[in-house]
Amino acid sequence: MIYLNILVALILNALALLATAYIVPGFKVDNFTTAVLAAIVLGVVNTFIKPILSLITAPLTIITLGLFSFIVNAVVLFIVSAVIKGVTIDGWVPAIVGAIVLSVVSTVLNSVIKNK
Repeated sequence: MIYLNILVALILNALALLATAYIVPGFKVDNFTTAVLAAIVLGVVNTFIKPILSLITAPLTIITLGLFSFIVNAVVLFIVSAVIKGVTIDGWVPAIVGAIVLSVVSTVLNSVIKNK
């Protein structure tokens, strides 16, 4: 059962990446396979690297009342785009907007699935 939950979460994150690529100009994901690979890498980066980045940038996040966390999320997306060849981000604005859209789409998809 736990494997099914992981698989569903992976597919939802891949769909969220594809939706983000569709919505945000300058944020590109080649295909569904690339989105699945990117979702795996995104999960690993969110688990291991993002907490370190958040800890290092905590003073800036506090000073900016949390807004700097968008920059941290954009850096995470840049790391994913550096690792996965089919994910392209054309600059900071698409990365920041992409991070915001990705979190919103991901939240909506997860809430729809959990309500079913």
